[in-house]
Amino acid sequence: MPKTKKARLLATACCLSIGVTATIAQAQGRADKPKVVTSAPSLNFYGVPGIVDLPSGEALPDGNLAIGVSNFGGQTRTNLTFQFSPRISATFRYIGIQDWNSDGFDTYRDRSFDVRYLLFKESRFRPAVTVGLQDFAGTGIYAAEYLVATKNFKRPFRLPGKIKVTGGLGWGRLGSLGSIGSLSGGVRPVFNPNDTGGEPATDQWFRGPVSPFAGVEWQVNDRLGLKAEYSSDAYTAETSRGVFSRDSRLNFGVEYQLNNNLRVGGYWLYGSEIGLNAQFQFNPKTPAAPYTVSGPRPVIVRPSRASNPAAYDTAWASAQSAPVVIRDAVQPELRENGIRLETLSTTGTRAEARVSSISYDNHAIVVGRTARALARILPPSVETFDITLMNNGLALSTVTISRRDIETLEFQPDAANLLLSKAVISDAAPQPAANAVKVDDVHPRFSWSLGPYFRPSYFDPDEPLRYDAGIAAEARYRFAPGWLVAGEVRHRLTGTITDSTRLSNSVLPRVRTDAILYARAADTTIENLYVSKQWKPGKSTYARVTAGYLEQMFGGVSAELLWKPSGNRLALGVEANYARQRDFDQAFGFQDYSVATGHVSAYYEFGKGYYGQLDVGRYLAGDVGATVSLEREFENGWRVGGFFTLTDVSAAEFGEGSFDKGITLTVPVSWFIGRPSRQSVSTTIRPIQRDGGARLNVPGRLYGQVRDGHVSDLTGDWGRVWE
Repeated sequence: MPKTKKARLLATACCLSIGVTATIAQAQGRADKPKVVTSAPSLNFYGVPGIVDLPSGEALPDGNLAIGVSNFGGQTRTNLTFQFSPRISATFRYIGIQDWNSDGFDTYRDRSFDVRYLLFKESRFRPAVTVGLQDFAGTGIYAAEYLVATKNFKRPFRLPGKIKVTGGLGWGRLGSLGSIGSLSGGVRPVFNPNDTGGEPATDQWFRGPVSPFAGVEWQVNDRLGLKAEYSSDAYTAETSRGVFSRDSRLNFGVEYQLNNNLRVGGYWLYGSEIGLNAQFQFNPKTPAAPYTVSGPRPVIVRPSRASNPAAYDTAWASAQSAPVVIRDAVQPELRENGIRLETLSTTGTRAEARVSSISYDNHAIVVGRTARALARILPPSVETFDITLMNNGLALSTVTISRRDIETLEFQPDAANLLLSKAVISDAAPQPAANAVKVDDVHPRFSWSLGPYFRPSYFDPDEPLRYDAGIAAEARYRFAPGWLVAGEVRHRLTGTITDSTRLSNSVLPRVRTDAILYARAADTTIENLYVSKQWKPGKSTYARVTAGYLEQMFGGVSAELLWKPSGNRLALGVEANYARQRDFDQAFGFQDYSVATGHVSAYYEFGKGYYGQLDVGRYLAGDVGATVSLEREFENGWRVGGFFTLTDVSAAEFGEGSFDKGITLTVPVSWFIGRPSRQSVSTTIRPIQRDGGARLNVPGRLYGQVRDGHVSDLTGDWGRVWE
């Protein structure tokens, strides 16, 4: 090694040592600072568990979401990682590399996906072992595969804290320096920045040269961490284009845990560059604000039949006024609890209440509070409660509960599971009983809202995040059971989507890629305006018809039929649509383009919050194919998922990205505010929006309305039935 490089490395090591010593002294001098408690491993510059620029063998805690932003040598990586299951994690990454100055780019931007699988969890004598695919479906600038192991040692050599030792083998980028040969043969193609990307390069995985790499992390205390690693990445694409100079295989870092969620670090990389990394981790299972609801009113226990047999007389049920009197007593009690009574039917020994939630996003709470209210008010002779959960005129399921169980189980150990074991959840009848009395204020019902809106547009090469923001007014009128007239008007106050110059170059009908023209045409627009009717043809079937201006770009007619028994994991549906493209100003006019589109769908609940969906049919551009979706839902309403669509459109016709794919996020508002709310915020992140595989956005699709009130979701939330 030249003396100048040795001197530079020595000076760097001295500076790091001085900085580390000062940081340790400062940390020790602030013993009164609250202790950080986190079990999550630290992240590398790619946003996955790792050292500095290399991966480690650990996995994030199940369900963790991690957002990481790193920068060094003019390269910025923004990463989103989700621990989809205890062993599987996925990462989406967006990068910008400055000073590329070749291949037609000034700043090179790219998107990539990773997936990791934890082969072995760490045990007393065995390290955690992970296999990973890095950038397996992009243009391949970061394409690599690795097999890596990590072992934790607590208080080694009587040092404070713990030390993690990592070693692994890398292919692709991670096999580009210090190769020990080719274990599986094959030649990897050279990275091409003008490739459309998007297709998994299965013919490259674990092929070509393989190189060893290693690293060590010393977690000095609950806040301070030190890192060092020996890299096997030659950074050929970057150094050959003069992005930065790579003078060493060693990387060093100092990290500090600011709180349970946020960790920051500073680094010296490859003998020439200073790097920064910010890591934010959280778990949807842990709400930002504790979820609290007002306490329910106590259950009034009936006198025993032996002590007061007259109380159990059913003669009251024959009185003509009895149903109305009981309804008028039950309705305000439920409304005070955030529940809307829609109909009530009674006999001398049984009652059915059809209820919908005004504020709760948890159906178990609705069931529990409805049962309490009925137990407080109904005559003692009524022993059985049928509580039918309703949503927008659809009867989802009926929970049958014994009143005696409500009276006796509440304060028993494991009361929720005891009640669930005795309750019966069944398909709800399409209509209430003939003797049911309706509640006067259920229909007609008018509601409206006025507030801000924000519409993001991702990954424009000239500006990665564009947006429109303004005021939105929405109105909804339910004039009869199952009927809805709804609409939304938006007025844009500010935004940058209109500034984009990236007009469509699609060879397909431009069903999605003219978004800029829609944004430019008018500031005040009709987002949607439609009428819909939904109902239950049978106990296990649901139907919907919707007509009007369905979404920003299309209007038309949509019809859907869904088969979903309440206790069945499988659901099947069919949807048929006729859609016509709206004028760019999003007023009342239409363009010439129209299409018949529709899908046959299968939905499956895998259990533990995992859901799969397969849609096969015709898309807006006339292409035919299928969409596969996989989603995880947490008990508090968080949903994280991904999808991809393959159609008869070739990769060349589709354009950049090769096929449609993306990530979906749904966040319940209650997670932030700590109070019951049925509102949620949803977004879809696509690496790129093209015209192939584009599906019509229809408001109120049935499966999303129905599944929350069926057995899997209801029992998953059942722990809150007594709240």
